Amino acid sequence: MQSQSPTMCPPGVPPVAGEVTVWIVMGVSGSGKSTVGQALAEALTLPFCEGDSLHPAANIAKMAAGHPLTDADRWPWLDLIGDWIRTRLRQGEGGVVSCSALRRVYRDRLRQAGARVRFVYLDIPRQVLQQRLQARHHFMPASLLDSQLQTLEPPTADEAPVVVRGDLDLLATVELALRQIRDGA
Repeated sequence: MQSQSPTMCPPGVPPVAGEVTVWIVMGVSGSGKSTVGQALAEALTLPFCEGDSLHPAANIAKMAAGHPLTDADRWPWLDLIGDWIRTRLRQGEGGVVSCSALRRVYRDRLRQAGARVRFVYLDIPRQVLQQRLQARHHFMPASLLDSQLQTLEPPTADEAPVVVRGDLDLLATVELALRQIRDGA
């Protein structure tokens, strides 16, 4: 049996009461990561980081032009999010950050930032995503939804995610997430 690095939490380890945790609110574009993440951070009295704000300008330009990101585009962005997480945990403070974290390998990379990194997955039907993307003004066009859905690898049970329906109203979504967090989901 291989030993785990002291800075990386095995995926299925739930939070322990009193331990500092950084929560990553994940899902495809339009799932509500930013809105839910900010509300969750307020409910947990933790700082919130908008993961999109850490995208390099080249990534934003590429998506705005209707081109999906490649892994090579994503790694530097994920590393910046990882830096934010590491800073929070080194300071003995938790936080909430929004990040698509579409693939397991991306989530594994983010988990390397510290022992207490957990994911809140916003599971939402495609038709609701499409409606949201068409109604908002964001650099990520609705035309990239299919690309995101093809890339998405929903978190599995061994990752011990908090999974909530993202198509509920904000209050219900946050309450469901909080209940699972507090129950040690």
